Amino acid sequence: MLIDTGHNYIQKLRKLLDWKLLAFLLLFLNVKLAVKIPAIALIYILQFDFKFGFSLKNSRLPLFYPLMIVIGTINFIIGGRHDLSYVIVWLTGISFWLLCILAVHQVKLSVEKNDAEVISNTIIVFFVINALCSAFNLLSIIHEIHAINPYTYQGNYQKYFIGTGDYIKGITFDTSNTNAILNTIGVIYFLDKKKPFMVLICMAVMLLTCSNFMNIILLLILSGIFIFKSTRDQKSLIAACVVMLVVFMLKVSPQNNQYVINITKYVFLQEKPEQRSLITQTAEPVLSPDEQKQKIAQSYLDSVSRASIPKNRIIKPVFATTIPATKNGRIIIPGADINSAPYQSLTTTPVEQRPLAAFINTHKQVLPISGNDNYNSLTPGKVLGIVQTIGFMHHHASKIWMGAGMGNFSSKLAFRASGLGFSGGYPARYIYIYHDFLVNHLDLYLNFFSRRAGYHSLTNSPFSVYDQVASEYGLLGLLALILFYFGFFASRYQQLTYGIPLLLLMAAVFFVDYWFEQLSVIPFFELMLFLNISETNKLKPAIS
Repeated sequence: MLIDTGHNYIQKLRKLLDWKLLAFLLLFLNVKLAVKIPAIALIYILQFDFKFGFSLKNSRLPLFYPLMIVIGTINFIIGGRHDLSYVIVWLTGISFWLLCILAVHQVKLSVEKNDAEVISNTIIVFFVINALCSAFNLLSIIHEIHAINPYTYQGNYQKYFIGTGDYIKGITFDTSNTNAILNTIGVIYFLDKKKPFMVLICMAVMLLTCSNFMNIILLLILSGIFIFKSTRDQKSLIAACVVMLVVFMLKVSPQNNQYVINITKYVFLQEKPEQRSLITQTAEPVLSPDEQKQKIAQSYLDSVSRASIPKNRIIKPVFATTIPATKNGRIIIPGADINSAPYQSLTTTPVEQRPLAAFINTHKQVLPISGNDNYNSLTPGKVLGIVQTIGFMHHHASKIWMGAGMGNFSSKLAFRASGLGFSGGYPARYIYIYHDFLVNHLDLYLNFFSRRAGYHSLTNSPFSVYDQVASEYGLLGLLALILFYFGFFASRYQQLTYGIPLLLLMAAVFFVDYWFEQLSVIPFFELMLFLNISETNKLKPAIS
């Protein structure tokens, strides 16, 4: 009887969740390709189906994906670059788009084969697991530094402090931005479903990532929902989310306020971010000529000062004659000196940045921005990247319609193939750097991300879906993105509820990274949109 009871319980659990979908999400959203590919293989073994349903009319899946493969292939054929290194780049680019198709097909299948409640339960479990992993990330940091709030902890050369959010990666082990976006999706979804506990969990995890960009985007979206379409309970939840954000910014991570102010000044008022550093500890490749002179002078003065001390002089220790204490006699233990070196950010070149500095030194003659010691621009890198793309199109009229080709101007693939360690390793013998990529987006990235941490911001990164599609697939690619991706979902606007703010969210998110190649946020976003459409379709008969 006990065995029968256990069997029945397992059967109920199986019906409550789509375990195949949950396993797929947990594995495929992982940052490692070595995990994503087996995840795809596993889901197709468990749910074997290759009926994608692409068609010009009422296509089951977005036509955007096959169109990108077609554009990229035609460009490869007529482009004339058929050396082995570029063939590998092109095949890798095709593989990314095929993975996108395989993933979107499976999430669509899961929605088609299951009730909306089952998918919803699966999503809840996914976010709970992600929240637990994010909490583990935070607790691991607290255990390491022995301080309750790492967001204000300046020790260990400010390894955490304002950058603590970068370590809150969640179940995907990807960047904290990925975690922030996933939880922003969760906040919007659970707000619509009126699940306050899950809204607060997702909001808390999103805040832990310290993504100021996502904070702003979510605030704008929540404001729109609050004004245009929300019940009294939803308004209360939105207010609670805003309060959480304010408390976090003021009490948990107050330095983020100053960071946001500095970035705002940098973007809109053209003021440089403050850079506090000890010049003598900075490696030569990242110093300007003036800074190098200061370093030499400062080193000389330090050496003179040391030389003035007699070698045989014995320095006797000085002991305090009084012990600091309170009025009641309790001894005061002096706190750490936050002005000492361990409580300041590292001013030496980090290990991960040394290849960038070395690359700049080796290719100074062909790098107009990073190779120019006197280059000084207050324009954010994101804006400069767009300007570079427009300039490229202007000077290469033949590239306007179909772009420069896969991996040739602005993509995760282009950065990976450079062999500089971006987005994982790449075989050294097949390293490929196209000239237009070298003197534009790679040069731009090197200029900002070989510098101090103050320059390492989304505002300075040239990464962008729009930039990638426009520069490597041309106007045809950009039209495909607008008409056959966004248009695929937007044309079903009457079936969308929470799907509309999610579309707006992704339209903004596409400015900050190469998300199609990231293979993380996009499949989850598509799952939510397909679910929303399915829910509405099933409600129609009941309404009539």
